[in-house]
Amino acid sequence: MSITYESILKKVSRAAFGTASIMLMALSIGLIFYGIFNLVFTLLTSWHDGRDALLLAISYVVIAIAVFDVAKYFMEEEVIQSRAKVSPLEARLSLTKFITTIIIAIFIEGLVAVFEVSREHIQQIFYPIGLLATATVIVLSLAVYQRISVDTENQESRAIVHSK
Repeated sequence: MSITYESILKKVSRAAFGTASIMLMALSIGLIFYGIFNLVFTLLTSWHDGRDALLLAISYVVIAIAVFDVAKYFMEEEVIQSRAKVSPLEARLSLTKFITTIIIAIFIEGLVAVFEVSREHIQQIFYPIGLLATATVIVLSLAVYQRISVDTENQESRAIVHSK
């Protein structure tokens, strides 16, 4: 068994992705606990500020879940799974799952931001509108990607059937 440059690079890459994934998972769990601690502390000191603290806690949890899912995706795709994607279908499903998590996080963050700014800072409404517009553009882009990918997969499967 010979050690090649590619095998060393692959092991270093897997170790880097594994380390980064574990760090991201730990940080996302820490963010959830921070959001809960901040919410409880705020409610213990002032019920009046509870609404804002609740919205902030929701933001923290949504961001933490998105970060955790990104870390899980890296762990599954770059560390655990040692082979390349076998088919375009596998690649499309994996990417769709990943992008969907990001889309959901952006939509929820945009909605939370709408509630936050609409009460007292309506002049800052462009930030949440930008988040919601960005999420919408990503959804539309994902739809185009899905359509093109499915068409390509269908063409490839017809070509395989006709070549037999």
